[in-house]
Amino acid sequence: MNRCFLLSALCLLLLSSTAACSSGSQPQDAPQPAAQDDLAVDLLIENGSILTMDEAYTHHPIGYVAVKGDEIVEVGGGAAPEQIQPLRRVDARGHFVLPGLINGHQHAPMTVMRGVADDLALMDWLQNYIFPSEAANVDEEMVYWGTLLAAMEMIRGGTTLYVDMYYFEGKVAEATARTGMRGILGQTILDFPVPDAHNPQQGIAAAKVFLAKWKDHPLIVPAVAPHSPYTCSTETLLACKAAAEEFDVPLVIHVAETQDELRQVREKAGTTPVRYLRDIGFLDDRVIAAHAVWVDEEEIEILKRFGVGPVHNPESNMKLASGVAPVPEMLEAGLAVGIGTDGPASNNNIDLLDEMDSAAKLHKISSMDPTVLSARQALSMATRLGAQAVDMEHMLGSLEAGKKADLILIKSQDVPEAVPSYDPYSTIVYSLGAQSVVMTVINGQVVFERGALTLIDEVEVYAKIKELQAKLTRSLKR
Repeated sequence: MNRCFLLSALCLLLLSSTAACSSGSQPQDAPQPAAQDDLAVDLLIENGSILTMDEAYTHHPIGYVAVKGDEIVEVGGGAAPEQIQPLRRVDARGHFVLPGLINGHQHAPMTVMRGVADDLALMDWLQNYIFPSEAANVDEEMVYWGTLLAAMEMIRGGTTLYVDMYYFEGKVAEATARTGMRGILGQTILDFPVPDAHNPQQGIAAAKVFLAKWKDHPLIVPAVAPHSPYTCSTETLLACKAAAEEFDVPLVIHVAETQDELRQVREKAGTTPVRYLRDIGFLDDRVIAAHAVWVDEEEIEILKRFGVGPVHNPESNMKLASGVAPVPEMLEAGLAVGIGTDGPASNNNIDLLDEMDSAAKLHKISSMDPTVLSARQALSMATRLGAQAVDMEHMLGSLEAGKKADLILIKSQDVPEAVPSYDPYSTIVYSLGAQSVVMTVINGQVVFERGALTLIDEVEVYAKIKELQAKLTRSLKR
């Protein structure tokens, strides 16, 4: 009798337990095992501190990034799922993993002129030193090798995309593609004779050939680059815009860089550079505006309304005493502001990690407010916001599935300047520099690791630059 009673009770207990499970009393966040097919990938970066730089600033203290072809296919925290089967694993333990950095304004071939004329005001520097040096020295050879040197420096420092303005931009494109780097590359147009064009009409015609040739390249976005409102007539500016519209490419231009520029544009048009560009119908969302130093509150709203991408160049602006751009006000207004180094002749390095540090500190002292631009904001200007400023946010700027596989590894341990680290954004922006970058991946391809670029012979580049330096030195002595 007792045995039957015990058996009956046990059966009731089992039945009630089964019913409770089937009625949904199991916690909603309990793991639900599910069969998954293996995911074959080309590259798996694991065990790193993953700073995705997405809109939520998602940070995985330990996580992974999976890459297939030229695309990120999965990003997550913790250990990578066993279903991910990579051709190559990279153990990123002791490293930050973040999106490749975006240099929003550059003149890459000017590496050859690094240090030619320092400690001068912009107009003196340009008119009395740079323009004459360019007239005597700039040719396709100088442009090609100078760009290779710039790309070497940028890739070593974690830059994966840069925006350029210069002459013989087809050679800039060839050199950039050779290194495996991305570029938004603008053929520069001016109203006076320059090394690759006798007049703006010839320059625009050459630009159209360049645009047609490089339009569909996987790494190169060709662009039109009228130099500035004070070196290009209204007719030239609008012809450049028409070419950009015809080929559906960006427009790159210097805007409101100095007070001298303000004076010249006022004498020419009776207004300020931003208002002038608006009034002639030049501004739209394809415009990338380098500098934007001397803009007021109304002009910030104009830039926002037309979808213009301003690019801050703090170190060049400091070195040439051009002024301090109202970056905090732009960010507060909702503008996506990028960051750039400007050319290596006016900076003189092209280290974006250094540039972020300068940006954050410059605005603290200029406003006397230590909270005005945080390390996290500065890093976003070189990643997600930088991608928005150059209209590439759909494919770059953050580590998210579906975006292009542009990413870098930076030391977070075993270097004195990184230890201790209480906040990753602070450590990256305020403590680390280009020498801390240990791997650069662009479009899914490893282009820098173990202290060397993988696609070019750096010794060959250094030797060629020495030859070009000797030639330029001789021209300066004449």
